[in-house]
Amino acid sequence: MKRFEKKKIKTVNGTFEYSLSVKNSPAIILINGGSGPIEGWYRVFHELADEFTIMAYNRLGVGGSSKPTHPQDGTAIVTSLKQLLDDVGVSPPYILVGHSLGGLYANFFARQFPEQVTGVVLLESSHPQDLAINDTQPAPIRILNRLLSIFDVFSPSRKWDEVHFVQETAKQIEQARTFPDKPLFVVSGKKKPPFMPEHAFEIRRKNQLDFLQLSKHSKQIWASRSGHFPQLTEPDLVIQAIRECIHAD
Repeated sequence: MKRFEKKKIKTVNGTFEYSLSVKNSPAIILINGGSGPIEGWYRVFHELADEFTIMAYNRLGVGGSSKPTHPQDGTAIVTSLKQLLDDVGVSPPYILVGHSLGGLYANFFARQFPEQVTGVVLLESSHPQDLAINDTQPAPIRILNRLLSIFDVFSPSRKWDEVHFVQETAKQIEQARTFPDKPLFVVSGKKKPPFMPEHAFEIRRKNQLDFLQLSKHSKQIWASRSGHFPQLTEPDLVIQAIRECIHAD
């Protein structure tokens, strides 16, 4: 595995750990899944770095970034990302690539700064309506999830973790301006993740298709050999989707 050259920068929102390679425009911004570190991009970052400016970073509470001191909802995270890009000197236009929970932030960022975004790749992205999947889980699992979250209040930083503010983030996306009519590529794994009930997987599959309604310039790509992490199991497909998005504008 190729190593990431990681740096840190202190911003008004906290200290962030990031990896950056500066080449040609546009700049590809990789947005990790929930609590996911930079290293999750190792199979796509380095090949794209040969040609394009590309940045991956750890949100507050992940890797070498500082602990959060306030709620990490969509507004806080998108504002922090924009400040980080400005402070590091990564100029638009941006291609946003959001995996899982990171897809919510890519979705929200594109609505907040449409003039700076030239395309979006949603990679096994969370959908605002995915929150309803929890209601389909058996009662013991729902209760266990609530009990586990209670313990976070005893940690000064974990209580501010983004996973506790997903519902608020979904509301912020709903209340934001419409998604810009820019190239949108939706990459979804066809394999059901272990332990996910079949009916929940079907709901999520329909939500993936719903993303296509966001833009007239959208395209669905099914990763036939992948579950939730196509960037690890089918990196070439993900790289091709990003390249297509770049050249579709």
